[in-house]
Amino acid sequence: MTTPENPQLPGLEEVLARAIAAGEELAAALDEASGWQPIWKRPRTPKPKAAKKKELEDQRERLQDAGRRRLAAGESRLPRSRQSRIGNAAARRDARALSRLRHSNVWLR
Repeated sequence: MTTPENPQLPGLEEVLARAIAAGEELAAALDEASGWQPIWKRPRTPKPKAAKKKELEDQRERLQDAGRRRLAAGESRLPRSRQSRIGNAAARRDARALSRLRHSNVWLR
């Protein structure tokens, strides 16, 4: 189905020209409006001492909670399985032996 030609609808070029003109008008209005600046260019407003203290207290509390969680995770009531402990110890021994070989000159003979 084809759309009928409507002579009252503006063409694409006309719509684009209107949009560009409106954008320029908006930019000019914003420049005039009491020195408007984007948020990242505005000077920082200093916080009151109480607000800064509260923020630091909250941050300290968050960090302490995280530390407690980390400690609790390390001291978990569920012990590691014997197999995983043996495997880790064996891997450590192998790595130690390889390291000794790597740092010695035995392989040069």
